[in-house]
Amino acid sequence: MADSQARLQPPHAAKQPYTRTFHGREFVDNYEWLREKENPEVIAHLEAENAYTEAMTANLAPLTEKVYEEIKSRVKETDMSVPRRQGNWWYYGRTVEGKSYGISCRVPVEGDPWTPPEVTDDMPGEQVLLDSNELAEGHEFFALGASSVSTSGRFLAYSVDTEGDERFTLRIKNLDTGELLEDQLENVFYGATWAGEDYLFYIRMDDAWRPYQVWRHHVGSTEDDVLVYQEDDERFAVGVGADRAERYLFIAASSSLTTEYRAVPVADPTSTPQVLWPRESGVEYSVNFAEIAGQEHWVVTHNAHGPNFCVALVPTGELPKLVDAHVITPHRDTIRIEGVDTYRDFAFMEYRRGGISRLAIAPLGESFGEFKELEFSEELYTVGLSGNPEWDAPVVRVIYTSYTQPSQLLDYEVATGKFTLLKEQEVEGGYNADDYEAFRVWAQAPDGAQVPVSVVRRKAASSDAAPLLLYGYGSYEASMDPGFSIARLSLLDRGMIWACAHVRGGGEMGRQWYDNGKMLHKTNTFTDFIACADKMVELGLTTHEQMVAEGGSAGGLLMGAVANLAPEKFAGIQAIVPFVDPLTSILKPELPLTVGEWEEWGDPYHDPEVYDYMATYAPYENIRDVQYPPILAVTSLNDTRVLYVEPAKWVAKLREVGRGGPFLLKTEMSAGHGGVSGRYAKWKQTAFEYAWMLVTAGAVDASDLAS
Repeated sequence: MADSQARLQPPHAAKQPYTRTFHGREFVDNYEWLREKENPEVIAHLEAENAYTEAMTANLAPLTEKVYEEIKSRVKETDMSVPRRQGNWWYYGRTVEGKSYGISCRVPVEGDPWTPPEVTDDMPGEQVLLDSNELAEGHEFFALGASSVSTSGRFLAYSVDTEGDERFTLRIKNLDTGELLEDQLENVFYGATWAGEDYLFYIRMDDAWRPYQVWRHHVGSTEDDVLVYQEDDERFAVGVGADRAERYLFIAASSSLTTEYRAVPVADPTSTPQVLWPRESGVEYSVNFAEIAGQEHWVVTHNAHGPNFCVALVPTGELPKLVDAHVITPHRDTIRIEGVDTYRDFAFMEYRRGGISRLAIAPLGESFGEFKELEFSEELYTVGLSGNPEWDAPVVRVIYTSYTQPSQLLDYEVATGKFTLLKEQEVEGGYNADDYEAFRVWAQAPDGAQVPVSVVRRKAASSDAAPLLLYGYGSYEASMDPGFSIARLSLLDRGMIWACAHVRGGGEMGRQWYDNGKMLHKTNTFTDFIACADKMVELGLTTHEQMVAEGGSAGGLLMGAVANLAPEKFAGIQAIVPFVDPLTSILKPELPLTVGEWEEWGDPYHDPEVYDYMATYAPYENIRDVQYPPILAVTSLNDTRVLYVEPAKWVAKLREVGRGGPFLLKTEMSAGHGGVSGRYAKWKQTAFEYAWMLVTAGAVDASDLAS
């Protein structure tokens, strides 16, 4: 098979030189023509790349099928979620063996309103709200963008995307009759928010896929929808939602650095939204509603006192300056406060300490009480609130997971502090957490920063170096938190170690961790990752010849950068929807999401310093005449966040300038940023990616590759 692979010739992308000129700098781009999505030559080239990748990975087919069957065999295909109460109904979801998509259902509340009924195959009074399998029929791609029931339980607003471009069509269903209303809204963004059952608020995007308008729709009416708010600053995106008490609707306008909220009383949804605190550059805040001693208050999480945020309490009405608002939880260097979630009688605070997510609870009544942290036994875990719509609830749903603990849904009784296990993610065929271990090590970056690395493995029978997958992201203050993965077992059970490098640019270690991995500090993300790779070898966990790297989207940029900086340190690199041509993209304000990205990466369009800095690390522009490891890039034709053209150009130039490889490009021709749709198709895709990594790292034997 290796000989036949060697004889295969990769597709040749024609050179059509285009000179990009900015700030007196010139860059000759031979492959920019691949951006012409409607050009038949471009489609033909992508299809040729797919054929080449398929031929080069034909030997992986038996292993891919094995891994797919393993994933499938471990998942409980016919399953039900734990019902959550909203109003007079319990809502839950079903999955059915052989069906790719979920089914949403409900039953009336009977008996104890806080103890969910046990879901069985035959639920008395069950009503099917949506069967996504029926909606997806006849479409190669399907995604649900909204599924929102009015508080009364009468209407369901839902939206679908059958292209992968994240532009949805919204419909309204009368759940009393099962009939669809004539209302049909096109080109809608994710989500839909009810104000009673007469009005529905939704969002539209501009031509650059920026959510920028909030609209109000009068249900069942033929009158034109009303534009409630339009955000003209291209750095900002908008969102809309309601507080749990359903007193107010919130319209949030936010950039990477700045926030502004507007409030609309739910009782008067046609009134003009009122600004709470006008935007101030660099000041971020979020707002929730609370009732303290019978008086309405805003609970505000903000960074006006420091980068890690604080919590303030302010009576509604005439508001002081944010910096003067009464602080109830001060800013701390060691704690990154992420938000406060309020109920009638208590509030939860979500925050991070030591790189781990935390939860604390405070009583509400005549005053706002002190927050007390909920304690858990594992070192590395993730905890958060889940599915709690009721304002007056005495119990809340908490979701808990770790690298070795399948996800648990718990009821937390506030009055007693008692946890009740409602459901644990099932692993079919049996799973013993004691067979696996997770731990954290620290790598020293070139500038002395200590970078955490989470390591997961099957408990080692020997101390020999093993194949290892090193995963990284490191952008947008996103935290790669501990979580259980059924699919990952197919790696671990073959002796492969899975590790996550929590590099700067992410949010694991607080706001400054993020700030030191963005804009003119972005290269810290890449050097952190390389330091983590070296640490894995130094500890004897693996060797450079057994280590593969993986990252997706902005993590794909990380992959492209480390491929240029340290190609010799990896046996292979897998880049999923990779952002590998950032300078070209961010110099095009007309492209999706570009202007808003200037607060993450810097503004090379106007600032020569930023241009020059990005030019030093942009993966596509820094490909060298060196030996690269095998590289697999996976993308989607209809991706609106990272356009297919970026990995297409990258792979073409790797073949032109670089050595080594092979360099493979796999393009899903009917998908978006999240890849293929439907759980079986996603498992197939995961199985293929895992098979490639297992082979590249040398983790499989000949029996797995039988042709």
